[in-house]
Amino acid sequence: MSAPAPELVLSGGTVHTPSGPVEADVAVRDGRIIGVGFYPDAGRRIDCTGLDVLPGVIDSQVHFREPGLEHKEDLETGSRAAVMGGITAVFEMPNTNPNTDTEERVRDKLARAHHRMHCDHAFYVGATADNATSLAELERIPGTAGVKIFMGASTGSLLVAEDEQLARVLAHGRRRVAIHAEDEARMNARKDLRVEGDPSSHPVWRDDESAMLATKRILRLAREARRPIHILHVTTPAELELIAQHRDVATCEVTPQHLTLAAEEAYPKLGTFAQMNPPIRSAAHRDGLWEWLRAGVPDVLGSDHAPHTREEKSKTYPASPSGMPGVQTLLPLMLDHVAKGRLTLERLIDMTSSGVQRVFGLVCKGRIAVGYDADFTVIDRKGRFTVTEDWGESRCGWSPFTGMELEGRVVGTIVRGHSAMWEGQLADRAVGEPLRFAGAL
Repeated sequence: MSAPAPELVLSGGTVHTPSGPVEADVAVRDGRIIGVGFYPDAGRRIDCTGLDVLPGVIDSQVHFREPGLEHKEDLETGSRAAVMGGITAVFEMPNTNPNTDTEERVRDKLARAHHRMHCDHAFYVGATADNATSLAELERIPGTAGVKIFMGASTGSLLVAEDEQLARVLAHGRRRVAIHAEDEARMNARKDLRVEGDPSSHPVWRDDESAMLATKRILRLAREARRPIHILHVTTPAELELIAQHRDVATCEVTPQHLTLAAEEAYPKLGTFAQMNPPIRSAAHRDGLWEWLRAGVPDVLGSDHAPHTREEKSKTYPASPSGMPGVQTLLPLMLDHVAKGRLTLERLIDMTSSGVQRVFGLVCKGRIAVGYDADFTVIDRKGRFTVTEDWGESRCGWSPFTGMELEGRVVGTIVRGHSAMWEGQLADRAVGEPLRFAGAL
């Protein structure tokens, strides 16, 4: 008996498989990949001639602000921005209002996302001093990305700053814990270094040592607890050098913002719109991150998409909030870096697809292989476009990268065989579903 014809074929593109790029078709049925080869018959065919078909890009750090902060963003608008930028799945953070720190609040987010989010999704549980003993159960809720610890205060009220509290959190559960590593005590002691009206003092206040102290502490505590951790948005080369010596317990992330922007240019040009935590640092820091990226240390790229309104960001520093949008520009920015020779497309795929699957234990995501979900990001490597505000789908309505001309254009975003976006047109129907993890089945 012959196999049934595919429901969908992506034809004629360069397909990036685990074995490398091949000129081939990709066949899809029931939302899964059924083959890579030549398929003359299909219920529906998408012509990808001259284009690259990547495994669906996953952004493992976004803040979509729902519930409680929907004036900045919500799950629907954030996911629209995601698929417009080629993102097929996101991990969303818990510093909402109220915080996502109980089973009821996790399930509320999952219910809010149902057929409102255009991409697949998972939600982090925020660690607190009060919920530490419940985290082993909370991290196993289907659709949960794991546990997130804020060692230093950022946007919102989640904070676990003391070693005793951190050890309690790490002692409960088995999955990899995501860490915002800035040292709260040091930052509190240095608050007088903030200069009113001068956002360039932000990295002076939240300095290298604030990051390094926290990273050293969490590495020690993770080793004592025998608990794997994932250090988010690393901003200093010294931290990456240290993490490289602790690969048995630690993985880490860098962001396109810290790989693209530098303090010497960003603060004079963007002011408070360049303010984020951890901060945009010097060009020397940025160049050092690239050196360690080429050495293979950062495991994944995350956008740390954290939108605020123009009105909020226009407040006088330090009253201005930290954070910037980034989910829609993650892939275009990094494709431009590929075009400029700073990294290979294969390394980019590793950091946005297969690396995310490997670090977090995602099920059926992260590669173009038979049996995996039919998630694809289709790009035109030679396509040029300029970032404009009317292209953006985030509710905040601005980007720090507005006006940048980039080489490498996102053509389409396909989520489990559904065209979530093609040539700038979003699908009428949101098809996002919860992600599955090996540690929460």
